[in-house]
Amino acid sequence: MRNTTRKITLLDTLTILGVLGLTGYIGYRLFYSLNYNWNWSIIPTYMVRFDQEQQRWVANALLEGFLITIKLSVWGMLIAVLLGLLVGVCRTSKRLFFKLVGLSYVELIRNTPPLVLVFLFYFFVSDQIMPLIGIEDFYRNSSPDIQKRLALFSARPELISAFVSGACTLGLFQGAYIAEIVRAGIQSIDPGQWEASAAQGLGKWQQMRHIIMPQAIRIMLPPLANEFINTIKYSSIVSIISIQELTFQGMQIMASTQATIEVWLTITVMYLLLCLCLSLFVSRLERRLAVSLS
Repeated sequence: MRNTTRKITLLDTLTILGVLGLTGYIGYRLFYSLNYNWNWSIIPTYMVRFDQEQQRWVANALLEGFLITIKLSVWGMLIAVLLGLLVGVCRTSKRLFFKLVGLSYVELIRNTPPLVLVFLFYFFVSDQIMPLIGIEDFYRNSSPDIQKRLALFSARPELISAFVSGACTLGLFQGAYIAEIVRAGIQSIDPGQWEASAAQGLGKWQQMRHIIMPQAIRIMLPPLANEFINTIKYSSIVSIISIQELTFQGMQIMASTQATIEVWLTITVMYLLLCLCLSLFVSRLERRLAVSLS
């Protein structure tokens, strides 16, 4: 394929100048015209701190919240992908029961505000399911070494109930959208692929695993990347149930320091870096899949 270079037109130049002018105007209003006492020096102190007991630098509130956001988003994505894949396959099933189950889940979740789901699921999971599973008791009764290792992948024992509730809520909410992406990806495959694989003697699940899904993944990957980024952004909602992720920590710091703009600009940059890294990773994965399947 021949590479073509796109020439910069007059419209492109005017657009770039307009964006730069708008950015400069906003920056001028923020830093010079706004009657605000800037205090950027507090931001590094809330990123890292020196622990006297361990005699080393450790993460402070903002960086801890950032790490919790990553953990919460990863668990939410895993739950959403597993749930979305299962429901998406049900939505393409020829059996009416599976189609109705999948449709009911998708319509119920997509038409319910995520904030309401957070409260409902938090109180239901914390009061009903968590005691039955015994996760919190297991955490609290574990040795300090095991607690430390488990905290690397989740949260501290006193926060585990809220963390599990938040991750399940994110997965439940995003799973409905991923289910529709899976359904659309499967249905976009030419019916001739089903007929040809059936003629080879493959069963339903063999067709799905070896023939349909590898082709559907190429179609599903761009919208899935968008939903993964949305999962990161929606993770800020669970701050209302006191999960100490990035937004929650930002509100706590803002209340104690009154450095409103500095804190929220820093949090914006941190979310932007996280989403941008994920977007670049998925774009690279998409290119590699395109090459391997071509």
